[in-house]
Amino acid sequence: MRLLKNLFDKNRAWAADIKKRDPDFFSKLAHQQQPEILWIGCSDARVPANDIVGLLPGELFVHRNVANVVVHTDLNCLSVVQFAVDVLKVKHIIICGHYGCGGVKAVLQNREMGLIDNWLRHIEDVYLKYRGKLDSIADFERRFDTLCELNMVEQVENLCRTTVVQNAWKIGQELAVHGWIYRVEDGLLRDLDICITGMSEISMIYNVAGKLLNGEKR
Repeated sequence: MRLLKNLFDKNRAWAADIKKRDPDFFSKLAHQQQPEILWIGCSDARVPANDIVGLLPGELFVHRNVANVVVHTDLNCLSVVQFAVDVLKVKHIIICGHYGCGGVKAVLQNREMGLIDNWLRHIEDVYLKYRGKLDSIADFERRFDTLCELNMVEQVENLCRTTVVQNAWKIGQELAVHGWIYRVEDGLLRDLDICITGMSEISMIYNVAGKLLNGEKR
């Protein structure tokens, strides 16, 4: 029970399988990491970043938190972004939300969950911003899906307004911020047509939000 032996067994099998396909894989990996993509996603165990995009270790730099939130007070997330942009020189940042997100659902149902309620206030802010149109969606599942999408859109905007991303754009660094969403039921990613490559494009995010609320992008 204490050692979780089954996980060590799985680890050995996984490492052996990779070595069989590429005997030098781990020796090469140990020298450096050169990912071109930073993934900011949800902590949900059903949304494993590398697996759902089919990338190996070392090919994706990852930060995950409950409900894939980016806020200017979260030094953990911002430190990851700064390291990825300034040190690793990633060319793409993907914020990936997912349908069925428990954090988003808790806000939509006004359900108290304890300490995490303080974190979910960020999602509540998204809900309140669009409350009029969200509450007009009669079907709960569609309203839930829409709030999951809008949360991802808002986090893309938050990321684009960080000093790290804006400073990179100011010096002409190649950097694109993408907004994606994943559905656990079919294992497929959906591109919500958000790709911001400079400060002048941030206003495009609002157009996407409007289309989502009108049901034009689903």
